[in-house]
Amino acid sequence: MQLLLILLVVLGGMSLSVEAGLLGPLGTEVGGLWATLSIFGVGAALTFLLMLFFSPRNSPSFFEQPGWTLIGGVLGPIYVVILTFATPSIGIALTMVGILAGQIFKSLIIDHYGWFGVPHREVDKKRIIALLFIIAALILMAEG
Repeated sequence: MQLLLILLVVLGGMSLSVEAGLLGPLGTEVGGLWATLSIFGVGAALTFLLMLFFSPRNSPSFFEQPGWTLIGGVLGPIYVVILTFATPSIGIALTMVGILAGQIFKSLIIDHYGWFGVPHREVDKKRIIALLFIIAALILMAEG
């Protein structure tokens, strides 16, 4: 099961690279904010259809959830706007490695302290070394 989940998240990561590749030219043509709106509009419509047909009818109310859990709704568009503006200038690979470095850095902190209700996973030497390799990749790609 863990291998399947790892493969799925790798595929998800690949889709983000494709998204960055699509957003750059779209943002150049229609503007970064319009490109972001179009991506979220299509995504919202698809999610609505999926919810309509596959979501359980007796799930807890969206409005009963703590407000802080909705922060992701603010962070998503910020991420997409950054992709839209950065990708045409620095390329997809450097954009993705930079995003990955930020994701891993913050993820280690979140795991270490068990923030947002995730299980506590202490930062160890192997995880720090992995982060350093990603930072090294970022530096090497930026110099190229």
